[in-house]
Amino acid sequence: MDTLTRLSRTRQSVPPPPRRLELPPGMRTQLGCDAVGIPEDFSHRIMTRLPRVGCVYADQGLWWWVVPAGSDVALEWPMPSYYSPGALLPETDATPVLLHCPDGDAPYTPPIPLYLALCRLTGTTPAWSRTVGAGHLPPPRRGED
Repeated sequence: MDTLTRLSRTRQSVPPPPRRLELPPGMRTQLGCDAVGIPEDFSHRIMTRLPRVGCVYADQGLWWWVVPAGSDVALEWPMPSYYSPGALLPETDATPVLLHCPDGDAPYTPPIPLYLALCRLTGTTPAWSRTVGAGHLPPPRRGED
C-alpha cells in the first residue's frame, strides 16, 4: 500500500511540459523561432537601444525576445539571460503576456544587436572579442615544430 501511495504522489508531482511561445496570427517564421529570456530590469534598458524589436513577451520577471532559430550558434549569451531553443518556456503556471508586436509580419528581434546590448549591460565581453591565450592554441601539426 505504501508503494502505491508513493507512486501516486510521484505521478502528481510530475511538472507540466514546457510551453512554446505562441506568436500573433500572421507572423512568418520561415527562420524558425528561439527565444532569449532576459530579466525585466535589463529588458527595459535594452528596448530603447535596439534598431528593431520583434515580439517580446513577459513571464514571471523575464522578458522573452523572439529571435531566429540558431541564434546561439557561436554566441555565449551572458548571464543572467536564458536561451530557449524552439521558444519553449520553462515550467510555469503563468501565461506569457505579449508586450510588443512589431509592424509587419516578422516576429524576430535581430540577435546580434540584442546580444551586444545585453553584453554591454552585463559588462560581458562578446565571445568574438575575447583574447585567445597560448594555452588555447591547438598543438602544432607534424613538420611544423
